[in-house]
Amino acid sequence: MLRHAINIFRLGMKELASLSRDVVMMVLILYTFTMAVYDVAKGVRTEVQNAAVAIVDDDGSDFSRRLFDAIQPPYFQHPIRVARDGVEDLLNHGDVTFVLHLPPKLQADLLSGRQPEIAIEVDATAMTQAGVGTSYLQNIVVRTAREFLDDQDADSALPATVVTRALFNPNLESLRFNAVMQVLENVTILAIILVGAAVMRERERGTIEHLMVMPVTAAEIALAKIWANGLVILVAVALSLIFVVGWALGVPVSGSLPLFLGGAALYLFAATSLGILLATVANSMPQLGLLAIPIFVVMNLLSGTTTPMEAMPEWLGVAMQISPSTHFVALSQAILYRGAGIETVWPQMSWILCLGLGFLLLALLRFHAMLARQA
Repeated sequence: MLRHAINIFRLGMKELASLSRDVVMMVLILYTFTMAVYDVAKGVRTEVQNAAVAIVDDDGSDFSRRLFDAIQPPYFQHPIRVARDGVEDLLNHGDVTFVLHLPPKLQADLLSGRQPEIAIEVDATAMTQAGVGTSYLQNIVVRTAREFLDDQDADSALPATVVTRALFNPNLESLRFNAVMQVLENVTILAIILVGAAVMRERERGTIEHLMVMPVTAAEIALAKIWANGLVILVAVALSLIFVVGWALGVPVSGSLPLFLGGAALYLFAATSLGILLATVANSMPQLGLLAIPIFVVMNLLSGTTTPMEAMPEWLGVAMQISPSTHFVALSQAILYRGAGIETVWPQMSWILCLGLGFLLLALLRFHAMLARQA
């Protein structure tokens, strides 16, 4: 057993030395966990930001002027006043996203206790901004109407006040979500690519024959690649969370970083085992890339990072339980956002470990067969 451990350690050190001399891979790792995380977190937003608003004011009352003043940056630009016949051109040319129609006698109807209707026309080309922005405008209209009626000492016929309390992300900032989720997505991509490229590099350079004549087994070679490449990614993840997510982006990490890194180590074990499995199927580096792309696209898009599991068809949610990324995302969100402890995330860790052992078994069988064919 000690001899096997020594062989795995020495082969892993060889992998680290080989990776350190691969300038392209080192630059890829550096970029993936720095600029790629920063750019996506800053550039991709799901909340409304600087949206253009126009108002058709057929009332011309004090209330309508209050409503003009209530719509302010940074969510919206200062609204512009337009005529009714100019709305269609503005929406067709994409000059505005939202148009509010204030009907005649709006203020009089409010003061008399009636419930007038305010129409909102929306350019839903930008689907997320349109949906969220409509809700923002509705809240602004209701809040402004209530404040106006209170100032006028009028009886309010408005519906009951809804108080929303957002937990774990009080300001509903997409930056806090996107930054961490981008790190998780990059872990999946690099785990598969790095270890797969390590196997393909051995085959294309002919060094696999050197390993075959050494007193080492196929399992030792595979495990060495797993721990060496996994360690590199784990260190990169830790540094990215501390310096890029925490320091550069100012996103707080609520939970235990060591606990998260423990879960990430288990996930890297599963993902790198999958990478070796794919490398034994492909015959060249281009084939590995083409084979890996649909794998990590599905793992990332359907793991819960961009689409909640509850929003998927039930059969798809069940099918994605065989993906370790699904459990890794759930584990990471629980720890990093909600400060969960080991008593909460141990089921996800168990799932990842079981799936990793399954991938490793398949990878070792394929890897041993590949070495036999190579011989």
